[in-house]
Amino acid sequence: MLISTQAISQETKTRPATQQDIYLYRGIGSSYVCNARTAGVEFPKAIGIAAATYTQLLNGKHGGKIEQTGDKQLTNKQLFAGAEFQVLTGAIQYCPDSVPEDIKKKVKEAIEKENAKNNKKKKKKR
Repeated sequence: MLISTQAISQETKTRPATQQDIYLYRGIGSSYVCNARTAGVEFPKAIGIAAATYTQLLNGKHGGKIEQTGDKQLTNKQLFAGAEFQVLTGAIQYCPDSVPEDIKKKVKEAIEKENAKNNKKKKKKR
């Protein structure tokens, strides 16, 4: 079922997604991946569908905006990349055996790289 943007009020549509919204969508997407993998769906297909659904929610309900970026509307590519990462980290947390090892390794490396970058920024501010 696709979300009808006509059925969503303009006020709601322009309200950026909150941290609570993001947490909910992450949980829904991760749950879908875990259930799909248990049912035998290939990993890339399960992640792709979950991330696409997450992106549709952000576009349909929030006009492609999230609180962290202010009033800036994100592109579908940006939304999909963020959704995919959120769903991946959730799947690793909730059903790690359903995530291929090479994917877990890539996610871990990306997180470590981002943490190192953030730590470097913090040291510069001091």
